[in-house]
Amino acid sequence: MGARGAPSRRRQAGRRPRYLPTGSFPFLLLLLLLCIQLGGGQKKKENLLAEKVEQLMEWSSRRSIFRMNGDKFRKFIKAPPRNYSMIVMFTALQPQRQCSVCRQANEEYQILANSWRYSSAFCNKLFFSMVDYDEGTDVFQQLNMNSAPTFMHFPPKGRPKRADTFDLQRIGFAAEQLAKWIADRTDVHIRVFRPPNYSGTIALALLVSLVGGLLYLRRNNLEFIYNKTGWAMVSLCIVFAMTSGQMWNHIRGPPYAHKNPHNGQVSYIHGSSQAQFVAESHIILVLNAAITMGMVLLNEAATSKGDVGKRRTF
Repeated sequence: MGARGAPSRRRQAGRRPRYLPTGSFPFLLLLLLLCIQLGGGQKKKENLLAEKVEQLMEWSSRRSIFRMNGDKFRKFIKAPPRNYSMIVMFTALQPQRQCSVCRQANEEYQILANSWRYSSAFCNKLFFSMVDYDEGTDVFQQLNMNSAPTFMHFPPKGRPKRADTFDLQRIGFAAEQLAKWIADRTDVHIRVFRPPNYSGTIALALLVSLVGGLLYLRRNNLEFIYNKTGWAMVSLCIVFAMTSGQMWNHIRGPPYAHKNPHNGQVSYIHGSSQAQFVAESHIILVLNAAITMGMVLLNEAATSKGDVGKRRTF
């Protein structure tokens, strides 16, 4: 047994150890350096993202809407990394721009942002900002934007799509409509809380007091209540208001008119059949009232038996 086992041990002792090819060491070293670099780059991105979110949260703690110039827009909205959605209102609020629609839209935008900022669901996944034309002209030029106000959603990843631009002309800029649009784009639902407005209650109280005082003064002669002409005029006023689109204005909250910030041209008639301005409904109301008055005068001229000259005038 010992004699036969000796050659076997000699063969094992004579074997040389196997080494990796000499050319594989640079490859492994390069792979190791690449892994270290990728890990460091990922860590750098995480730190940069954390700094951006921390800065945005600090701004949000001071005000619900923070203003941005060109540098801030490129850093916090355009440049990655980004894991949050940003709603931006592009506007022109400076007095020399004379953009009344911008001021009205800003009020609704402020109500919406405050509702989100002070809600229990507030988090670092959605922020509200603003770019004024006089503070970020380069941003308007970069986006080829030639009108204001405009609302855009910048998603956490990728570029904004067509649906990420709010259809202001068709829907209006009421805070409730903006909240619905944001919910469609970000899955963040915002319950709009409006500050109490007592002007309607005061106006109603004044109207009731006026009517009550009139009835009290005429308490001995209330025949005017049965006046058909008076009730007809009241009914016509309601019909004119409804057919001219006043209820649509109340629901949608469109601007009174649109002023182009570049050439200053004011449009009172909306270019789309799906929307209207408040001034347009006023024009329709006046036209409907004139047509109705014309029909009433024609009827009076045909049925009355008064002076011929008066009938011809009617």
